[in-house]
Amino acid sequence: MADANLRSFDKRMERIIAKHSRLARGYVPALTEDGLIVAQPKRSIWVPWRSVLFILVVGMGFKIFLHATIGAGAYDARVARLAAGSEIEQVGAWIMAADPITLAASAQVAAFLD
Repeated sequence: MADANLRSFDKRMERIIAKHSRLARGYVPALTEDGLIVAQPKRSIWVPWRSVLFILVVGMGFKIFLHATIGAGAYDARVARLAAGSEIEQVGAWIMAADPITLAASAQVAAFLD
């Protein structure tokens, strides 16, 4: 009997600790049907910003390295070929298009590679 009570107590403690950690990130007061004001955790979408930034930096580095190694003419020709393709390829062409940052960094990398 005591063991069943201990398991019930442990489950209740886990629920309380989980709710406390959710409420620690922010809450909104809500009115229940019986008129009791209770704290509800705020709903928020968590975005892994470090991972997003890492992917953007690696993608930009790949774009710069590719532009520096194959040259501006060949790079622009390949992007133009992508732009003439399907909708997904057109999105890829828009992403891979040479922007001022790519051109400047590519010139630095090309000088380093030669």
